[in-house]
Amino acid sequence: MLSDRTNDPDVLQAPDPYPESDGIPKVVPPLPRENQRAQNLPWRTAFSWLRAGWSDLWNHPIPSLLYGIGVFVVSLAIVWAMFLFNYEYALFPALAGFMVVGPMIANGLYEKSRMIEAGEKPSYLRMAFVRPKSGAQAWFMGVMLLGLLMLWLRAAVLIWALFFGINPFPGTDEILPMLFTTPTGWALLLVGGSVGALFAAFSFAISVFAVPMLLEERTDALSALGISMATVWNNLPVMIAWGTIVLGLFVLSVATAFIGLIVIFPLLGHGTWHAYRALRPVDRQHGDSERMFIRPA
Repeated sequence: MLSDRTNDPDVLQAPDPYPESDGIPKVVPPLPRENQRAQNLPWRTAFSWLRAGWSDLWNHPIPSLLYGIGVFVVSLAIVWAMFLFNYEYALFPALAGFMVVGPMIANGLYEKSRMIEAGEKPSYLRMAFVRPKSGAQAWFMGVMLLGLLMLWLRAAVLIWALFFGINPFPGTDEILPMLFTTPTGWALLLVGGSVGALFAAFSFAISVFAVPMLLEERTDALSALGISMATVWNNLPVMIAWGTIVLGLFVLSVATAFIGLIVIFPLLGHGTWHAYRALRPVDRQHGDSERMFIRPA
């Protein structure tokens, strides 16, 4: 007769993989992963980008200064046309909207900084006729920024109508006293400034690195937009500092009747390229895994 030896203490038994006393297996948190977007740069790094932009500006300065003169002339022409055709009511929103499309206009300045980085001699023709690696996707990005500009201009008109009704624009000689000496004007400045700040922050986040990406990398506009926003979000201290510098220098340019754009616009364009290189170095570009539509060749 076979004996039952399962309870014999001398017989070694395998441990039960599902002991009743343990119940449900423990939930283990995932292993920590490195944040590929965060570079953990101090906010003061923004000034080093400005210094690097200044260096690029004066490295073969003629193409950069010609670029700045072109932006200055076009800006004056647009303002003159707005007064000529009685669109001066949109002057302030248009000035704010310049911050929306500015990164796209600076494409040639990014190209010059890229040429200097590669040890090539800068050429104004190559700056004026940039050929982005992403091809038509760069144009698509420009269309999206123009659409955002149109949306902001429409929002500005609606905000004006909300506070002052559907009345003819009083003219530039009366608008300033209305804005700064009446409670309605103060409320308009508060609401309009808040909405404008949201538009400016959003456009800055989606375009500050997207446009250089489309120039330097083979990608699509939507991927570049998302990566740019993620990079800004994960490097907020230094990007807030850089955005403040950009805003302050732009206000200075407007205060000088746009003359300051001749130097300031190229300076900021070159500085933005160095910001892109600092926060998105070549070894952090993961290619295929980051793309949404276009796969690098």
